[in-house]
Amino acid sequence: MNSRFYLGWDHIRRAWSGILGSGGLNNLPRVDADLPPADADRVKRLMEECLAARGGEVSARQRAAVLGELYLTLSATGRRNFLETLGDSFCVDREQAKIMARQILETADNSSFQHATARMREILVSPQQQLLRQFNALPQGIKFLVDLRADLLAFRAAKPKLADLDLDLKSLLATWFDVGFLSVERITWQSPAALLEKLMAYEAVHAINSWSDLHNRLESDRRCYAFFHPGMADEPLIFIEVALVEGLASSIQELLDETAPDTAPEEADTAIFYSISNTQQGLQGISFGPFLIKQVVTSLRQQLPNLKTFSTLSPLPGFRRWLSAYLADAMDAAEPGPAVQALQEAARQLKVAAEPDAVFNVANWWENQTVAAVLKEPLIALCARYLHEVRQKDHASLDPVARFHLGNGARIERINWLGDISTKGMQESCGLMVNYLYQLKEIEKNIEAYAVSKEIAAASRVRSLLRDDEEERGRLARLHRRLTIRRSSGGTEQAQS
Repeated sequence: MNSRFYLGWDHIRRAWSGILGSGGLNNLPRVDADLPPADADRVKRLMEECLAARGGEVSARQRAAVLGELYLTLSATGRRNFLETLGDSFCVDREQAKIMARQILETADNSSFQHATARMREILVSPQQQLLRQFNALPQGIKFLVDLRADLLAFRAAKPKLADLDLDLKSLLATWFDVGFLSVERITWQSPAALLEKLMAYEAVHAINSWSDLHNRLESDRRCYAFFHPGMADEPLIFIEVALVEGLASSIQELLDETAPDTAPEEADTAIFYSISNTQQGLQGISFGPFLIKQVVTSLRQQLPNLKTFSTLSPLPGFRRWLSAYLADAMDAAEPGPAVQALQEAARQLKVAAEPDAVFNVANWWENQTVAAVLKEPLIALCARYLHEVRQKDHASLDPVARFHLGNGARIERINWLGDISTKGMQESCGLMVNYLYQLKEIEKNIEAYAVSKEIAAASRVRSLLRDDEEERGRLARLHRRLTIRRSSGGTEQAQS
């Protein structure tokens, strides 16, 4: 498990020490850390006692704390077995639901119908969800459930039957983490050291390599914001980092250059959102919608009315995987297109095999001016197709960062060549980055168009890259079908892009 979770677990255990009483760990049932079947049965009985809710509020809190503390003492195998026990034994009673469904169909009047549907709602609240709700009453209980879901997500790949338990837990967390409960705080160099350390640890887009690097990101021409939930007051949920510049930024290495002169905030006309990091893996899939961007934009406009443009400089985390699969497929065509011809020429220049990975794995290939010039236009054009035309089954964008910004009302403004030449940037996207533009007058219209029909807003310079080439469209369609088949049969990492 991620070491960050262990820090969270320790914090939770300290918060529960008073509830567990002076006996502490001695109050726990003695079970093997891997929770074998015999011990799993003992834990099941403990879960049943929690659901029985005997005694008063103090007893209920103590039982929940004992169960939670027991979970924290288990190994990874034991936690997986714990969650399987919870999911297998405390789901919705299917027979009761069927009986009530028939009663609803047979109701003759509105009063009976309302009574029956109310009873059905009660039946559909599973015992496992009732049990999970008990942790909400504990100090750090919400943090416990968030981290427990992070475990659950890690186990789901090997244990698909845990999906139903995840649906229950995700539903609870989505309710508790409604955007109306979140607060935003600006982070500065004067913020508490513990919060600055968390910003360094949680940064997921562009790693913060030193305290000097962190200081640069908190200078006068930078802004950093953290979002908090009252149930996790000392644990930020999201960090948003912004650079105040003149014009659209096209390169992250230039944007984060510690030696570059600062821009006077009052002279900046553009706010560049260059990093949005979710800190809690257990909140994966729970959307806060356009609230995050809007909240920061509102704050920036109040402080700096000269800001006219609000844009991102965003990564393309799945582009190279898709690109390699596309080029490998396109090389089988009778007549190679421009992208394949460019790849072949790059391979000749680099003296490697004419294969995508052979070319892109050459160290610093982009420093060869001939290779960079040959690949630039074809890769930018394919990136435009990747962003605009390559979709998931629900027709949403395949790229996760694109899904986030397009769903929040942005438009694809510009694709930047060699915008991120870090090791990570080259491995994930061959160095390409994207500006997503938030035009305040267009946000709501774009949100609606994307939500209803998955219509993607794009600037004319991006749309011009989408050639009306039937052969190219056919190749994209064939590749998409092939990767979809491979994903459905448990295919490779490349197919899961």
